[in-house]
This record gives sequence, C-alpha cells and structure tokens, in this order.
Amino acid sequence: MRKLIALLLLMTPLHAQEVDLELVLLADASGSITQDEIDFQRESTATAITDPAVLSAISNTLTGSIAVTYIEWAANQATVVDWTVIDSPETAEAFAAALLGPPRLATGRNAIGNALLEGKRVIEANQITSLRQVIDFSGDSTGNFSGVGIEEARQEVVAAGIVINGLPILDGGPDDPLLQEYESRIIGGPGAFAIPALGRADFVTALRRKLILEIAGTPLGAADLTAAP
Repeated sequence: MRKLIALLLLMTPLHAQEVDLELVLLADASGSITQDEIDFQRESTATAITDPAVLSAISNTLTGSIAVTYIEWAANQATVVDWTVIDSPETAEAFAAALLGPPRLATGRNAIGNALLEGKRVIEANQITSLRQVIDFSGDSTGNFSGVGIEEARQEVVAAGIVINGLPILDGGPDDPLLQEYESRIIGGPGAFAIPALGRADFVTALRRKLILEIAGTPLGAADLTAAP
C-alpha cells in the first residue's frame, strides 16, 4: 500500500499542463467481455505503458511527456484512471498501478458512438494543451445498440481535430472481418490506423506497437493506412 501511495504521488498534477499528446484509451467493457478479460486488458495496458520502448518514445517527443486517461465503455462509459501526465518511468508505473484496482463500472451492450463522443468530451474538458489529440478505441465488434450512431459520432470527433485509431480484437482469427469494419467505420482523421490483435496472445504486442506509433506520431506504411472519412 505504501508503494502504491508513493507512486500515485508522482503523478503530475494536471493544471495547465503542456504535453505532446493527449491520449484517450477507450477499452471495451461490454457484455461480451468477461471480468477476466477486463482484468487482462487493464494488465496488458499496464505492461505496455511501462515498456522501455514506449517510455523511450515518450522521452523523444517534443515535450518529453504525454497525458493519458483510461476509460471503459459499454452502454455507459466509466473512467478507470483519470488524466495522468506520463513523463518518466515512475509516472508510468503510477498510471499502471492505478489501472489494477478499480472495480468494473461499465456494463451493458455496445454504445460505440457515445463512447467516441465521451473521448472527445474528456479531451475538451481537461486543462491540458497538446500538439495532438488521439482516441484509441478497442473492442471485439462494431455492434451499436444504443445512443448516437457510429458515423455521426466519428464525424463530430474528426471535425474537432481528434484522430481515432483502432485496436480490433480478432477473436475469429486472421480472417475475422472486424479489422476491415474498423477501417471503414471506426477510425478517422489524418493518418488514422487500426492494428489488429489476434486474441489474447497478440494483445500486448499489438497495443505496445500502436502506442509507440501514436506517441511518435508515426503512421503505418501507406498500404496499411485508411484515409480519413
């Protein structure tokens, strides 16, 4: 407990902070995601955000810092870890530790459009300034059972200058059409991309790769890019 408190104290207070990137991690917590999978997604994010290659990407940005928040989405949206400036291994560890404690708060069926708009809202409501703003959306389907339509929400987010990248979880293997659905319906904005995760075995690797590309502001190869809507 003392170690956790010490790590949390290292988180940079968010008052008129200037960072290179504001990053909203929107993680699927809908009915198709079990508690075990919720825990796995959080643990994977904790592993990825503290990876030496990710920390190196952060240190090489213009400001040497990014701001991150982790939100789970379903029929509602719930903030698991609020905006945190990550500018060192210690602040990354603090963010990772904070991910692992809270209970599941988002439940019900998919409301993807509402989740995307929540990502936009939390970016616009914070006291951070940045060169870039990105919503990092992950999930295992594109079903949208309530709330704002996906296309309407995506258009509003992109019009605000926010990029939407995707991490589709391909439970059906390499031939799962979810990647193509993410490319055509979810992602948007200049240089937007989707990196698939082939189930659990590939999730941490895909997430780490995507974080490095987002932090560095480096797009995928031209063949993998999807034009903004």
